[in-house]
Amino acid sequence: MSQDNILKKTELFVLDMDGTFYLDEDIIDGALDFLDAVKRCSKDYLFFTNNSSTSPELYIEKLARMNCHISREQIMTSGDVMIRFLKANYPEKKVYLLGTKPLEKNFEEAGINLFSPKKEATGYVNADTDDIPDIVVVGFDKTLTYEKLTNACTYIRKGAVFLATHLDINCPVKGGFIPDCGAICAAITLSTGKEPKYVGKPFKETVDMIIDKTGVDRDKITFVGDRLYTDVATGVKNGANGILVLSGEATERDIAKSEVKPDAVYPSIKEMGVILDSFK
Repeated sequence: MSQDNILKKTELFVLDMDGTFYLDEDIIDGALDFLDAVKRCSKDYLFFTNNSSTSPELYIEKLARMNCHISREQIMTSGDVMIRFLKANYPEKKVYLLGTKPLEKNFEEAGINLFSPKKEATGYVNADTDDIPDIVVVGFDKTLTYEKLTNACTYIRKGAVFLATHLDINCPVKGGFIPDCGAICAAITLSTGKEPKYVGKPFKETVDMIIDKTGVDRDKITFVGDRLYTDVATGVKNGANGILVLSGEATERDIAKSEVKPDAVYPSIKEMGVILDSFK
C-alpha cells in the first residue's frame, strides 16, 4: 500500500499537538487547512497529546487562540487515559500525584482519591511512616520540587504502585526541548530501582480508550505525530496506522535508526491536507 493510500483508508486521524499542530504558541503552517480537508473528505479527527501538564480545557482555549475551535469530545490527553485506568483498576485507592494544578483539578473532578502527605519539620515525609498512598502517579510536572520527588521515591520504596501518564523524555518548545515526564520517571527509577507503568502513547490503554470513545475500527485509525517512539509507535504496535511528520522532534535520519517504522512520512500535516483534497 502506498503511503498516500493510508490517508485514503483512514476514517479517524488522531493528531498529536506539540510539534505536529503547533510549536509553543505558533500554529504550524497549513494545520487548519488540513482539518478543513479532513472534513471535506467526510473523515474525522481527534487531538491527543501525551502532555499532561495542562488540562483539556486549557488546550481548547489555546487552540481557540489559533482559530481552531473544538469541543471537549475532540481532545484527549494522557491524563484522561490515566484517570480511566485508575477508575477501572484501582477504584478508591489513594493516589499521590506529581502533577500540575490543572492535572490535579482533573483528577479531583473525576473522583480520584488524592493523597496529601503529612510533612515533618524538614518538609519531607518520614521514611518510617506507615501512612502512605497506594499509588504514585507521575505526570509532566512543571511544578516539580525536590520535596515532591523525594516523597514519591519514599512511597515507592515502601510499596506504592508506580504509574506514569506518558514516557516522553523531552517536550519540544520553540528553540529546543525541556525535560518531560519520562525524564522525571528516570530519576525516580534510578533512585528506587522501580520502573513505572505508562498508559499514554504508545500503549494499548490509549488505543483502547479511543476505540471505546469513537467506535472506529482500529485499522481505520491513524496516529499522526512528530515522534517515532510515541505517536507512530501507538499506531504500528496496536493494529492501527502511524504517520510521522517532520515538523517537530524526529528527522529522516532517525527513521533509519528506529525499530519503529512509520506507515508514511510527510514534511507536515499541510502536505497531508493537500493530498486528501486530491482524492475528492
